[in-house]
Amino acid sequence: MPLAQLLLANTGLMITLAVVGLIVGAAVGVVVFSMITGNTLRQAKKEAEQITVAAATEAEASRQRIELEAEKKARERREALDKEIAEARKDLKDDQVRLIKREDTLDKKLDAIGQRENRIDQREAQLKTLEEENTQRSEQLAKDHATVKKQLEQISGMTPEQAKNTFMDEIRHEYEHEGHALAQRILDEAELSAKSRSREITIQAIQRFAAEHVADSTVRSVRIPSDDMKGRIIGREGRNIRALERATGADILVDDTPGVIAVSCFDPIRRAIAGEALAKLVADGRVHPSRIEEIVENVRKDMTERINKAGNDAVMEGNIRGLHPKIIEAMGKMHFRTSYGQNVLRHSIEVAYLCQIIADQLGLKGDVARRCGFLHDIGKAMDHEMEGGHPAIGMEFCRKYGEKSEEVLNAIGGHHGDIPSTTPYTPIVMAADAISGARPGARRESMEMYIKRLEQLEAIAKQYPFVTEAHAVQAGREIRVIVDAKKADDAEAFAVSKKIAKQVEEEMTFPGEIKVTVLREVRAESLAR
Repeated sequence: MPLAQLLLANTGLMITLAVVGLIVGAAVGVVVFSMITGNTLRQAKKEAEQITVAAATEAEASRQRIELEAEKKARERREALDKEIAEARKDLKDDQVRLIKREDTLDKKLDAIGQRENRIDQREAQLKTLEEENTQRSEQLAKDHATVKKQLEQISGMTPEQAKNTFMDEIRHEYEHEGHALAQRILDEAELSAKSRSREITIQAIQRFAAEHVADSTVRSVRIPSDDMKGRIIGREGRNIRALERATGADILVDDTPGVIAVSCFDPIRRAIAGEALAKLVADGRVHPSRIEEIVENVRKDMTERINKAGNDAVMEGNIRGLHPKIIEAMGKMHFRTSYGQNVLRHSIEVAYLCQIIADQLGLKGDVARRCGFLHDIGKAMDHEMEGGHPAIGMEFCRKYGEKSEEVLNAIGGHHGDIPSTTPYTPIVMAADAISGARPGARRESMEMYIKRLEQLEAIAKQYPFVTEAHAVQAGREIRVIVDAKKADDAEAFAVSKKIAKQVEEEMTFPGEIKVTVLREVRAESLAR
């Protein structure tokens, strides 16, 4: 057999064997797969049955547990409701008991009210009876009174009005005389009272308020040598005078008055700076904006030094210790402030010494009183810059800069009665302030106001009975009244002096005090022939 045929025969055999092997392998695989698949399905069914049984068991257990919990909650809720119902029944029962008691009380009160109404009715009946009886008695008394009155008129020969006036005049004259005598005796005894009362009486006596101050002068005049200088001060189109007003903050008033230029400003410091700067410009002769600014600046520096020097000199003179530099500077500014023409800084030093004298006499601390008097008007140094009266401004200013003494602060804030006095030093400052302003030559007032005040004082005195003459003397510090000695006795003279003094206090405004002197003279005259 040829080789090619042999190879073909072997190849076919191998193919046949391969096909047979594939078929056999496939059959075996099918058999094996069938066996494995069958075992898996049986196992899965078995596990599924087990899961189903376990789920059913667990569901049953859950159902039983839920039913038990629901039953427990229902039982608890039922118990709570039973408790609430029991409490509500108890409250209702208590309310019923209270209502029953209240009804019993109301019944008792109604019975009492009924009894009271019965008694009131009985009383009203009795009162009505008494009223009728009183009416009858009043009518009878009126008839009797008319009869007696008519008989008295016939006996006395006077009308009822005349008899009444006569009786009242006698009573008034008799008891007025006794009252005046009693008042004078009480005053005499008071003057001789013990020393223990003298301090209290003195403090009460010095609580007098000073008169209100008028506004300070706000204009200062500066003399100039000629009208040519006045034109140079004004400058071309007014540039020089505008520069001076801008640098000083004051108004420069140029009018037709020959030889005078007026400087006006509410601030006394700025007014003084403007006045001195203008005087130096007039003396120097060189007037232009740059020169004006230079001179104003120099004057301002000099003014600051003068203010500090004036404050330090006042502190040394008043022997005041421990003051803040700002307080000393404020006191120095008051050197340029006046009231009624009186320098406020000198007034403060004077009040300080008066306060010390009064305090020493009363047994109080003289140094504290001197400090109170020295600082009492410090608010006037800045009252044009702040709102409010100078007592309140000064008190806050001193408190701000280290003044801690309550006596001093109350004296500053209360020396015009703006706040209540809490220490005896405040009325002392009031008295010293009035004394300093009222002394002769301390203040000036217009001649018209002066004459009007004296005329008013004399008119008040002349309106009283028995007064024949009244004269205001000692610049209005005393009013001398002359009464008719034949009509008025000593007690009536004292009474007239007190009435005049009281009316003067109520109707007039004056610093210090006015003395009322009533004179009663008996003159015996005879003629030798």
